[in-house]
Amino acid sequence: MHNLLAGAMSGLTATVPMTLAMEGMFRRLPWANRYPLPPRKVTMEVADAVGVAQDLNENERHALTLASHLGYGAAMGALYALTAQRALPGPVGGAVYGLGVWVGNYLAMLPVANLHPHAVREPRERNALMIAAHLLWGAALGAMLERVPAK
Repeated sequence: MHNLLAGAMSGLTATVPMTLAMEGMFRRLPWANRYPLPPRKVTMEVADAVGVAQDLNENERHALTLASHLGYGAAMGALYALTAQRALPGPVGGAVYGLGVWVGNYLAMLPVANLHPHAVREPRERNALMIAAHLLWGAALGAMLERVPAK
């Protein structure tokens, strides 16, 4: 239970600098590539699928996107703490895990679920942004979990 909670809290916390980096990198994208980033697109696709998207104003859409992004970061952090952290400890291992999260989501899960286009259909600048953000998230996750004393 300790590893699960530590992983979830570390994953959630690591999502904050990830999100800030994504916002900063987004502003440097070419104008043609400045459409909503994956957390917003995926959140709105799910909201539409469950029939609530049309009832959300812009502030609610923003809050729901942020909440879902933080929640997913927490879930992936918990999974890392329960599994991959043993084989890949520390910031480097976390970065490798973060890259794996990107691969699993953008090359498999999200396209299969019809929630986001396959990464090969995205411009390389957007893929670079998302890969960099996931590397940062994973490194932060690994660094935080490395400091948690074992129980």
